Amino acid sequence: MDVAVQAALILFVGVAFFLIIGTPISVGIGVSSALAMFSIVSFDNGLLASAQRMFSGMNSFTLLAIPFFILAGVIMNNGGIAIRLINCAKVLSGRLPGSLAHTNIVANMLFGSISGSAVAAAAAVGSTMSPLQEKEGYDRKFSAAVNIASAPTGMLIPPSNTLIVFSLVSGGTSIAALFMAGYIPGIMWGLACMVVAYFMARKRGYKSAERVTFKQGVRVFLDAIPSLLLIVIVIGGIIKGVFTATEGSAIAVVYSLFLSFVYRTIKVKDLPRIFLESTRTTAIVIFLIGVSSIMSWVMAFTNIPGIIADALLAATDNLLVILLIMNIVLLIVGTFMDPTPAVLIFTPIFLPIALSFGMNPVHFGIMMVFNLSIGTITPPVGPVLFVGARVANLKIEDVIKPLIPFFLVTVLVLMIVTYIPQISLFIPELLGLIK
Repeated sequence: MDVAVQAALILFVGVAFFLIIGTPISVGIGVSSALAMFSIVSFDNGLLASAQRMFSGMNSFTLLAIPFFILAGVIMNNGGIAIRLINCAKVLSGRLPGSLAHTNIVANMLFGSISGSAVAAAAAVGSTMSPLQEKEGYDRKFSAAVNIASAPTGMLIPPSNTLIVFSLVSGGTSIAALFMAGYIPGIMWGLACMVVAYFMARKRGYKSAERVTFKQGVRVFLDAIPSLLLIVIVIGGIIKGVFTATEGSAIAVVYSLFLSFVYRTIKVKDLPRIFLESTRTTAIVIFLIGVSSIMSWVMAFTNIPGIIADALLAATDNLLVILLIMNIVLLIVGTFMDPTPAVLIFTPIFLPIALSFGMNPVHFGIMMVFNLSIGTITPPVGPVLFVGARVANLKIEDVIKPLIPFFLVTVLVLMIVTYIPQISLFIPELLGLIK
């Protein structure tokens, strides 16, 4: 058997085996990639090469943004910022039927745009909104579905750790351009959820909230301005070139910590717990990136991306059909794999195909992350689905049925984003981030 074919079989069979038996994805990728490496070179050289690939994969200044943004998200989750954004969302969502559901969606969009974490948004906003909606007579299953469906908007609306990972794997696609490209698709996702919530709320007879006076609205906005300023400072600084995304992530940590101390919601004694929580999450992500570097080397050696590209191009030379196939594959992959490993595995496979058709890498990155974000709310793995159900004290199967309409409408938005590139590229081009 050819060495390249043997290595490819070891890699994919190994990853599939470890996924089936429930091994953590990072361990499965690492062990399978190392075994494939050993089939190519001697054990000693393979061990050395694997260690070198892991180190070089993690040795990136850009990657420093991930632990900082994760830490900022944990601080915000504990620092009283969520409740101020929820109050602001109440004013923004107006007096629509089922106004608390719309408040939940808008709050997830705001919190996600600051923390960059769908799971953090589902936990922070859901834990606050669920009791309020239950008190007003909302069905708990409906409330949980609204929270779960809208939480992933933070994976598209910047800052987004998944877009940072895509930038790294894709060979240096502009993080600023990716961040700006995520705004319209992320907002479209949120608005689509609001449309579904509106019709479901009318059908169930949920009332609108009491009218907020102008004076009350101003007071709420003023209270939320310090939190909202984080978006302006971090994203504005990155776009203007005042600092890099990595430096901006550090500023986000300092600013969110400062706000939390001002609000007196975090004490010095809470910091070790916060640092430990963020360190655990960071370790998982960075280790995953490291072992994926070994896998990337094996895939390059065995020419797996080229083989898959040839197979796709042999089936059709129509870009619309190829994008549909990619979407279907990524939607399926997203149901059992977290976004980060999926980006690390499938970007080297699909991106060259997209580029060969003249597709902009920024547009492709948004399409890919949008796809995989949907996977976070679908079983069997869906981390946002699990967190959202746990926050609402429900079983997973209880929220699947009310979640289906939201799932269908997000897939529809995905198709629109996929086939209309300007939705993603309009803002980056307007700001001169894409030539």
